[in-house]
Amino acid sequence: MKMKVAIVGAGMSGLSCAAQLVRAGHNVSLFDKGRGPGGRMSTRRMQTPLGEAQFDHGAQYFTVRDPAFMAQVARWSASGVAAPWPAAGTGAWVGVPTMNAVVKEMADQHDVTFGWHVRGLVRREGQWHLSGEIAGGDRAQAGPFDAVVVSLPPEQAAAIVALHDLSLASTALAARSQPCWTGMFAFGKRVPSKVDTVREAGLISWAARNTAKPGRVGLETWVVQASPHWSTRHIEDSVENVASALLAALQDALEISLPEPVTASAHRWRYAMSTGSNLGALWSGQSKIGICGDWLLGPRVENAWISGRTLATRMMAREREEVA
Repeated sequence: MKMKVAIVGAGMSGLSCAAQLVRAGHNVSLFDKGRGPGGRMSTRRMQTPLGEAQFDHGAQYFTVRDPAFMAQVARWSASGVAAPWPAAGTGAWVGVPTMNAVVKEMADQHDVTFGWHVRGLVRREGQWHLSGEIAGGDRAQAGPFDAVVVSLPPEQAAAIVALHDLSLASTALAARSQPCWTGMFAFGKRVPSKVDTVREAGLISWAARNTAKPGRVGLETWVVQASPHWSTRHIEDSVENVASALLAALQDALEISLPEPVTASAHRWRYAMSTGSNLGALWSGQSKIGICGDWLLGPRVENAWISGRTLATRMMAREREEVA
């Protein structure tokens, strides 16, 4: 029996789940509140007096351990949307020409509606309907669906499923995400640093010359990610204050005098990462609700991809059992 499935969240795990389900002949629709593909692999574009600046302001790179994911990365590489980035370490890869390129390629193969903010689920006549808002704030509903997959950080996943599956919600609530403030700085000339990356320096968890990544063009840009501890302490600070603090921290870490940036901003990832678990994915054959995401394994792009595949496999195995 073929299922009609709604997936809430069109990031790496949701799209990975969709790919497995569609390959098996199931009908899948994805809904994402963002304006375009990426999720936590997003790329931010900003206009400056000197032209457009681009920043990979989410995941900075990804690594490969799992053989199946290795095969997927090889396909991305062959199609030109991923390339190695040795500056980040042995085995590090990035999307090309921007980090969200791999997610965009995945999304292009599926029925994805962006700008659709799912607020809750409604159960009617044994099937699921989504309720939420579309761009502009108008209310919307979608459905019916046989099953729903929630591919969101644990706190957001719990809020959506709590009224319908307390067990899944409790598992999600047991996980805790850490925030991350990310600074984005563009310069009119090259920053005179001999290094392209910085790790664990003061309040900085990671910083990188974004334009040093393969396939990048345009203005000199740097991305600076604060540590979870600093981000938590300053979670409600203003964008301006955070950007100023991160720029000063970058200058200290590079031990140089930075030129004045042509643009400076910051983005707060309230649910950036969690410590992970060994659950892989969550599926209830009774409620027909599933949850996937890197937080069910650990904070890596590869784990998000694996979690989505794992959930799809469990859903289809349970479906076959029920038919039999």
